[in-house]
Amino acid sequence: MASSLTSTDAYALDRAAAEAAELLKVLSNPARLRLLCALLPGERSVGELEQSLGATQSYVSGQLARLRVEGLVTCLRDGRQMRYRIADQRVLLILGVLHDAFCRDTPDGERA
Repeated sequence: MASSLTSTDAYALDRAAAEAAELLKVLSNPARLRLLCALLPGERSVGELEQSLGATQSYVSGQLARLRVEGLVTCLRDGRQMRYRIADQRVLLILGVLHDAFCRDTPDGERA
């Protein structure tokens, strides 16, 4: 027996789907995804991210600005440095699933 959605349920589902699609759109950029993965150990400065990613300061700063506008990262001033961290817990969940699916080594030494 199939259950039918009320108009309120359908509206909530549509809203959630649109929000998820917007988040996935931001995460679909490989550079931003790498940047977020580089933030998984915790707070990092732009310089640390540059080194980790092998990217220029302007490129890293530009990507971080986009992620800040989207509310996915936040920053904290530490003297003259800005330190960034992931601000959206949904991003941590998604990165965990992506890591398990694409980055984790399997027992036979292959990537998952």
